[in-house]
Amino acid sequence: MNAKLRRLAPALVALALSLVVVIHALWIPLKAEVAQLLVHDAWARARHGIEQPRPWPWADTWPVARLISEQHDVDLYVLAGASGSSLAFGPGHVDGTALPGEPGNAAVGGHRDTSFAFLERVQLGDVVQVETPAGELVRYAVVETAIVDERDTRALHEEPGRMLTLITCWPFHALAPGGSDRYVVRALEVPLAPEAPFTSSAPALVGAPGTT
Repeated sequence: MNAKLRRLAPALVALALSLVVVIHALWIPLKAEVAQLLVHDAWARARHGIEQPRPWPWADTWPVARLISEQHDVDLYVLAGASGSSLAFGPGHVDGTALPGEPGNAAVGGHRDTSFAFLERVQLGDVVQVETPAGELVRYAVVETAIVDERDTRALHEEPGRMLTLITCWPFHALAPGGSDRYVVRALEVPLAPEAPFTSSAPALVGAPGTT
């Protein structure tokens, strides 16, 4: 290697590393956009009666519901399972709980900095809608928000009627991923009759710090 190339070598290495960083930064959102298109296509197949339509052949998840909040400009597909592989592409349904839109307590988890970032803005009384693969639209009203320890599983307990429990990590905007606290939003089905009074019969997460 001649002297000129030796002088240029550090600059060439720095340029190559910069290109790698740029390509990686562009690849992540591009991959996410492509994944959303594939999940959207899988949801269309689910709406046509196809069971467990996988977004791509090797996927270990599939859309089980659609989560909508017009107040917060949210339109998301809920995927089967709340594992890391599912949460990377959207909110995930917690195994062992009722499916969103069905009778019982449907628990859904999501990342605080992506799909469930909107939970920070959710207020009591806000309406969240769930669309099922059968085309049924179920409306829920938020009745409680709470900060709980990750070991506290009361938010997953079965409840009468239809309940939607949304869970993410706490606090929002944390620099380090994960953490030992969870932010829980609980919502109950809104009566179909507009004139019917809406009252919450769900037990509160008594003792949970930050309950509002």
